[in-house]
Amino acid sequence: MSSGKPKLWNFSAGPAILPPVVLERAAEAVHELRQDGHAKDAAGVGMSILEISHRSAPYEAITFGAEKLVHEVLGVPETHQVLFLQGGASLQFVMVPLNLREADKFAAYVDTGVWSGRAIAESEGLGPTRVVASSKATNYDRIPEFPAADTYAGASYLHITTNNTIYGTEYPEIPEAQGGVPLVIDFSSHAGARPMALERAALGYAGAQKNLGPSGVTLVYVRKDLLAKKPAAHVPVYLRYGTHAKEPSLYNTPNTFGVLVLKLVLEWMRDEGGLAAIGARNERKARRLYDVLDHSKVFQPHAQPGSRSHMNVTWTCGRAPEAQREAIAKKFLAEAQALGFDGLKGHRSVGGFRASIYNAFPEAGVVALCEFITEFERRL
Repeated sequence: MSSGKPKLWNFSAGPAILPPVVLERAAEAVHELRQDGHAKDAAGVGMSILEISHRSAPYEAITFGAEKLVHEVLGVPETHQVLFLQGGASLQFVMVPLNLREADKFAAYVDTGVWSGRAIAESEGLGPTRVVASSKATNYDRIPEFPAADTYAGASYLHITTNNTIYGTEYPEIPEAQGGVPLVIDFSSHAGARPMALERAALGYAGAQKNLGPSGVTLVYVRKDLLAKKPAAHVPVYLRYGTHAKEPSLYNTPNTFGVLVLKLVLEWMRDEGGLAAIGARNERKARRLYDVLDHSKVFQPHAQPGSRSHMNVTWTCGRAPEAQREAIAKKFLAEAQALGFDGLKGHRSVGGFRASIYNAFPEAGVVALCEFITEFERRL
């Protein structure tokens, strides 16, 4: 690499990298928002996105435009209502059981790591909860076999986390729940990463801060027939999906700036060729990095083949002598940071390293990381 300050490659798990064109357009909107949902060639409205009313026509163009793009770009079917909420996936851990739990029925969950564990904990505080599959025994290094229908028959719903940011595991496709049991998916860290059968989920939710925008916005989509069901009387009005569907994500003041950025990201995804093109690029990036790790004599991927995430690649010094692993890891992270590879330290649950290579992360950054890994190992 050249001398001087290195180019910074942002491998953060979230909030994460955004496309440069989106940053430029969002910055422009902070100075002055344009009409027609901040269309590129539209006239200005005379105010910043940070100061317009969420009840104004300029903002309505943004939120309704973003909703339309969720259907068109992400592939959420028209049978489902799109909502832009706040509170992150963590609030959805509570809202899902509050709204979907039926009297005298249990809630079924698949345990694939920290975030599914937190969702399970919230459900357990609200009623009978059953873990019907788990990969805890192998430190969540794989997606467990999808549970047999009889293990969740009669459940209020079946909840899965489709990409696990901490452990680097991912469902290769959205599964189908049997017996009429509604499937709920937390697809926060790979929303928009590739074409997905989102119609198989009765309800899906995703924190925007991975692939879709900044922190503070949560995308939720829920099948309209579920909205027609009235939740139990004890469920607070604000925590009812129907409340936000009736007032199309405007029941209270939304994150107006965050929804704008989400809309701009979806426009960028559309202009990049949509999910098919983005998915192909993500597959190339992940394959290149896993190939280097699989052939390493020092580093070892945490996730097993068949369960590996294309968004969050995790690895350790598992092939190095045990007595040397800690020193190698420290040296690797120090050298990586000095060269501009930022955010590679793994979560404490796995240790080692994690490279989050979301949609906006350029292929050149993955190539540079692979070259560094190879050169680092050569010098050991």
